[in-house]
Amino acid sequence: MPKLVKNFNFQLFLIIAIASGVILRLVNLERREFWYDEILSVLLSTGQKKYYSSPGVEPIPLSKYAAVLDLPPESYPGEMIGTVANLLRGLAGDVHPPFSYLSDHFWMRLFGNSEASLRGLIVLFSLLSIYCIYGLGKSLLGTRGGLILSALLALNPFFLSHSLNLRMYCPMVLWTILSAWAAVELTRRRGVKETRETGETREIRRQGSFVSSHSLIWSGIFILAVGLGCLTQYLFAYWVMTLSIFVIVFDPKRWWLHGLRLTMGVAIFVPWFLWGTRQQINNRSDVFRQVSQAGGVSWLEHLQDVTKTLGTHLVLGEWATSLPVIVPTILGVITIALFLFFTIALWQKKHYYLVSVGLVLSILPLTLAVIVDVLGNKLTVGFGWGRSLIFILPGCLLLITIWLVKVTQKWQQPIVAIVLLIYLCLDISDYSSRSRQMFHQVANTIKQQPESPTLVAMDSKAWGNVLRLAYYLPSENVSLLANTPSGLSQSLPSGLKDGTYSRLIWLHSHDPVWSRPKTEADKLEYFNNIKAAIPPDYNLIQTQELSGTMSIDQFTARTYQLTESRY
Repeated sequence: MPKLVKNFNFQLFLIIAIASGVILRLVNLERREFWYDEILSVLLSTGQKKYYSSPGVEPIPLSKYAAVLDLPPESYPGEMIGTVANLLRGLAGDVHPPFSYLSDHFWMRLFGNSEASLRGLIVLFSLLSIYCIYGLGKSLLGTRGGLILSALLALNPFFLSHSLNLRMYCPMVLWTILSAWAAVELTRRRGVKETRETGETREIRRQGSFVSSHSLIWSGIFILAVGLGCLTQYLFAYWVMTLSIFVIVFDPKRWWLHGLRLTMGVAIFVPWFLWGTRQQINNRSDVFRQVSQAGGVSWLEHLQDVTKTLGTHLVLGEWATSLPVIVPTILGVITIALFLFFTIALWQKKHYYLVSVGLVLSILPLTLAVIVDVLGNKLTVGFGWGRSLIFILPGCLLLITIWLVKVTQKWQQPIVAIVLLIYLCLDISDYSSRSRQMFHQVANTIKQQPESPTLVAMDSKAWGNVLRLAYYLPSENVSLLANTPSGLSQSLPSGLKDGTYSRLIWLHSHDPVWSRPKTEADKLEYFNNIKAAIPPDYNLIQTQELSGTMSIDQFTARTYQLTESRY
């Protein structure tokens, strides 16, 4: 056994771990259907949001909705400009900045709107993040530290799930890492020496002035990363505040120079703020009001928000959506205890600079977000299992890596191997045991008799559900009748009265998103009313339970066939 450990090539193991993370992303591009928010990204990215209208009381050909999920036909270059303009106008009704939608749009022009092609862009952002965090780790901890940090990010379950999520969270990680790496490079001074984990002591390249080539390159990276981060997600403002404190702490004499860089980065965001953000606030005042006025939030709820977020970010990933909230909460408490232990151990070993960098890039942005939540009586830290605060993840993994490199010594390799194997097991089990293919099952039912006129009736008119049906179901000979749980029972009889449809598929949503039943009694009443509204000459021939990883993915599909005597 000692000989086996001695001959163990740890660096090769880390490279294999990183490669495993890359492979997991590639093989799972199409394993799961677009979830609710992802299909909204597709709609907004096509520039056709203005052509979407909410379902009414009459059946609508499903092809009408399928058409808005692809780029519109364009016969000359001016029409492309018009499509982009429509995209930006459509964002006035959204609550996010434009960068992710614009990047999706131009990627779609090159590769189409399939799951694999659209998620391919997000995977590209994630691979760039894995490479850049290696650079950050190497800059602070040497080659081994860079590889450990890169492997942790590559296999981290939370980051993996968002590496396959057509939203803005993965790009935000890239801008976070790039700006942090640039900040580290720009705040260092000439002549400072560091001791690497190998015992090697060497001088690190430092910039001497603002006009050096080294400084100019990193200044450009810093400015661009800050600007694109602000254009990707509004809560990136917490990270901008973190960077402001970072440069003051680690290079106070040149605060004005770093402040100028930050200002230039934020200036990239200003045009959108003046035009788009103001319209979003006016058009989506309901959402912004909910964010700014939660009211009556206890300190215990804030604490649970923090612990739940840390447990999800650093351990569970998307598994948290299927587990009781107490599980990520307990794991978050353990994480806080470990971070305190790491900090004390590093401080005792006099790694003051490294532990300070790790804490500023991990705990500080989380603390800022919590302070704002407490002052505003709101809960945004844990929203969406903490996905809006995904910019704390690289710093948290960096703090862990600093402890592994500087403290663990002979236990370093087994600890790293165990953590990476746990991450790998969580990743594989998530994507192998929790397949989300709900609407593919409905599509397969329709394809069994593709010529039969079919009405899909759904007791949810939420546009995420409507658009997912349009994306995955065959649109030929298929119409959609979507209404609220209380309204579908009233509109369904008129849609079926003339026998136009030989087949009815009733999709009963367990969580209709909009117009949710207030009580279980209401839910049962709506269900029975819809069931009673189906004409007796439609015979139930099949019932399917459709499930995914979230409550909004739970449906019951009931297929009815019209009797031959009437059809």
